Amino acid sequence: MVQKFRKKPVEIEAIQFNGNSNKQHVDKFVGKDLRSELESDTAYVAGKGAPIFSLLIETKEGIMKAFKGDWIIKEPFPTGDRDFYPCKSDIFKNTYDKVEPEDKNRKHARPFG
Repeated sequence: MVQKFRKKPVEIEAIQFNGNSNKQHVDKFVGKDLRSELESDTAYVAGKGAPIFSLLIETKEGIMKAFKGDWIIKEPFPTGDRDFYPCKSDIFKNTYDKVEPEDKNRKHARPFG
């Protein structure tokens, strides 16, 4: 028989990758120095902007790339091996609500964004 289920609310920890200048914060969050990969230097070469980098994150499904604006999420139930994964900003905003520090005991959240 087919039944319906509702996903239990789970709190997560995450940090947003801003393209390169907060890489040290992301590295500290995941507990290691992540490899980065040059995606494009066209704007840089033309003198119009910075090069575009991605971060390579080892996940349980393999290596995934995080780009500027993506969120790096810590698994809610970590196993100690590849416990982080990237999430696109629009998906993150539609999936998660920000938990306010003063609401720690009540687990009350407000919409993100």
